[in-house]
Amino acid sequence: MMQPRPLLIRLKPYFSVLDGPLLFILGLLACSGLVVMYSSAFDFPGRFADHLRNYMIALVVMWLIANISPQTLMRIAVPLYVVGVLLLIGVALGGEVRKGARRWLNLGFTTVQPSEIMKIAMPLMLAWYFHKYEAVLKFKDFIVASVLLIVPVALIARQPDLGTAILILLAGLFVLFFAGLSWKLIIPVILAGMIGITTLVAMEEKICQPDVDWKILHDYQKNRVCTQLNPMHDPLGKGFHTIQSAIAIGSGGLAGKGLMQGTQTHLEFIPERTTDFILAVYAEEFGLLGIIWLVILYIALVFRGLMIAGNAPNTFTRLLAGSVTLIFFTYAFVNMGMVAGMLPVVGVPLPFMSYGGTALLTLGLGCGILMSVQRHKAFIAR
Repeated sequence: MMQPRPLLIRLKPYFSVLDGPLLFILGLLACSGLVVMYSSAFDFPGRFADHLRNYMIALVVMWLIANISPQTLMRIAVPLYVVGVLLLIGVALGGEVRKGARRWLNLGFTTVQPSEIMKIAMPLMLAWYFHKYEAVLKFKDFIVASVLLIVPVALIARQPDLGTAILILLAGLFVLFFAGLSWKLIIPVILAGMIGITTLVAMEEKICQPDVDWKILHDYQKNRVCTQLNPMHDPLGKGFHTIQSAIAIGSGGLAGKGLMQGTQTHLEFIPERTTDFILAVYAEEFGLLGIIWLVILYIALVFRGLMIAGNAPNTFTRLLAGSVTLIFFTYAFVNMGMVAGMLPVVGVPLPFMSYGGTALLTLGLGCGILMSVQRHKAFIAR
């Protein structure tokens, strides 16, 4: 009679799905995040413990998703997208209003924010679509994919939640780019954006007057753009975040003031110091060298993700892994630019550093997808 195998031997296949290099990078980011959270959340009882708990939940979610094959992810792509869009329509028709925004939907047993679902559902859906039609891909397929992208983005922007809408729009555009969207269409959009930004800067004094109505943007969105152009317009109000963040970053110098020694942090000059502006705390206490270390970790994360995408065996996994990786890049780039005063304040967390259970859950899902693609590539190729 055969003896049952030891428990560790039986569990080994389930843990071998974790990609070593990616897990090592994430571990370094998590350690950096916990260290700076300990300092920034010192005056928030329980927040550090909550952040550690959120890390554990994200780790479990990552492991669960890593054990799901890409074929299964492909099968749930359409249902997840449809459910996400229906929930967004539900929000538009009867969602809860909080702080002037209609972003949440009460399902009776819980309250959900459907826009978070679309952060993963959108790249899944577009990757599925291009995989399905890869053999006969035509320009009209890019038009259809654009419609699939614009519908949820428009619903989210209407809430209003422009920051999340932009993130989801970029996630979809990354899939379109990897699917082969022509540079002839991409370059004019980039040039138009550069011209628009230049025009904003040149006309800042005129267009940022209180009596000027921007029509297409809400007042708070106009204020964010104008504050980014010149935070000194309202230094004690709308420009306070940007100004205090810049002071904290500059005061950190080369090596920083040391853990728990940040004056801007512990005298409570930095608003949202555990969430959107945690990078300002990190810069003040660890200086330029600490920022360089963080940038190296994000570059390594993106590089590893693109390696996984490059080695993916089919269109679906290649597009999905590439898009998820560039979502990580977008989060880091936008948050760092926002904290440094180079981009408007849009409420984007710093990946694996900022406090927030939903954000860490989304990031854990993304990492799990990358590990699933890497682990199951041999089986997909057969």
